[in-house]
Amino acid sequence: MKHIEVVAAIIRDGCGRVLATQRGYGDMKDGWEFPGGKIEPGESPSEALKREIDEELAVTIEVGGKLCTVEWDYPAFHLTMHCYWCSVTAGHMSLLEHEAMRWLTADELWSVDWLPADREVVKRIEEIKES
Repeated sequence: MKHIEVVAAIIRDGCGRVLATQRGYGDMKDGWEFPGGKIEPGESPSEALKREIDEELAVTIEVGGKLCTVEWDYPAFHLTMHCYWCSVTAGHMSLLEHEAMRWLTADELWSVDWLPADREVVKRIEEIKES
């Protein structure tokens, strides 16, 4: 089975909300996810996240601590997704690859239809909020 390794940004705003984005392309079009993408050869996870978020949302981010790594089997590939807490440091968000975005409070996390691997991240966020 094909293996894909990606990074995802759990972007928080000053109010404690997290950013969810809706995919605008591919087999999983319309599903909700945390933004990010593939790690290119020679890139660190942090470098990949900064590049991907600039390409997808036209903002500069600061990459913080690692939240989790999710391993997920989709029908066509195995996904390894490294998830990091992030914050926007410069720019104004523009949707360059996504159809929509929403800032979600802790109570709104399940108000969107997350892609399967991203559901695991939401569960992890909830565990942290409860502890």
